[in-house]
Amino acid sequence: MSTDTATAPAAPHLGVGDRIRLWWDTLPRQTQWLVGVPAILLIALLPVLRPPVLTTVGTDFGGVLAQFGMYALLAIGLNVVVGQAGLLDLGYVGFYAVGAYTVGLITSPDSPWRVHGLDPSWAWLAALPVAVALTAISGLILGSPTLRLRGDYLAIVTLGFGEIVRLLADNLSNITGGGRGLSRIAYPVVGTSSTRPTGVFSAGNTAHPVNSGTAWFWLSLVLIVVVLVLVGNLERSRVGRAWVAIREDEDAAEIMGVPTFKFKLWAFLIGASIGGLSGALYAGQVQFVVPTTFNVINSMLFLSAVVLGGQGNKLGVILGAFIVVYLPNFFIGRTSLFGIPINGNEIANYKYLFFGVALMVLMIFRPQGLFPARQKLLTYGREVYAAARRAAAALTHRTEETVGEVR
Repeated sequence: MSTDTATAPAAPHLGVGDRIRLWWDTLPRQTQWLVGVPAILLIALLPVLRPPVLTTVGTDFGGVLAQFGMYALLAIGLNVVVGQAGLLDLGYVGFYAVGAYTVGLITSPDSPWRVHGLDPSWAWLAALPVAVALTAISGLILGSPTLRLRGDYLAIVTLGFGEIVRLLADNLSNITGGGRGLSRIAYPVVGTSSTRPTGVFSAGNTAHPVNSGTAWFWLSLVLIVVVLVLVGNLERSRVGRAWVAIREDEDAAEIMGVPTFKFKLWAFLIGASIGGLSGALYAGQVQFVVPTTFNVINSMLFLSAVVLGGQGNKLGVILGAFIVVYLPNFFIGRTSLFGIPINGNEIANYKYLFFGVALMVLMIFRPQGLFPARQKLLTYGREVYAAARRAAAALTHRTEETVGEVR
């Protein structure tokens, strides 16, 4: 008489990152906030603590983190378009430029459209919602005729949009200042003192430990948290489920009754708004905008942050933005690394080459990015996910007991 023995299913091999992700996904939302808030506070203290392992040599560490904050916002906005809805946008820098120039046109003394009567201490705050609204409208104007295109055709149109915005800023010299740009753009005047007569957000604030870069980094960190909460709620809503359906198979989504054009337009509008928000931050921080800042190369860097971090993963694209901003600044001014003599400035100048090679290698060996998104149910996903894991663990345990009894 033969006895059939059951074979226990082999447990999947999980790396450290996967185990952390699985642990995080099963935590209740309240517990996630209890863990996340101290982590955010620790990140906020980085420019004050300036740990030797991370501190940059040739550039101010607070300024580097402020630039990272702007790139993180751009990556989150572009991730809505590319990572969530699956729309390839190569001209995202155009929305960044619209937000920056809106603030400049409203607050700069060089602008013929300057709004007179605004108190300089809050002129930037008054221009911020206008910049976000106008950028959203520009996304609506661009998306309405072009989102019926797909794939490479959509990418070419968006690339053209980015170049059109830059060329308009360069040629409308009577309005935008042309190649000279707009200077003396307003910024929030907060925290004035004898050592900081123009406030903590002024570009002239170089006092430590809280210089202008640190202040702008803290502001961008607050905006990042707000945007993450809003985008996360959208992902778990009907809108987020529609974006995923469109990204995976637009034809199938349309057959199933999803109004694809409407939700693609929503993605474009929301992504444009976040890009405009980052542009307004940039204009206030540097207090000067010029067309050469908004070239197609920067648009490729924004896309690199999304692809490197992992399309569809909000925290992943933030880490991708950190890589894109931090690595070149890490090498600037360095003459040695681990005791080996180097020319850090030359290495930093080749950042486009290095990121291009990194993208090629990533597309071959890990096309989903360094931190890929885990697809699971978006509505009530955490509860269902935890229940499924408990059921799988219980089934595996019972199977192992059955195998032991048979043996």
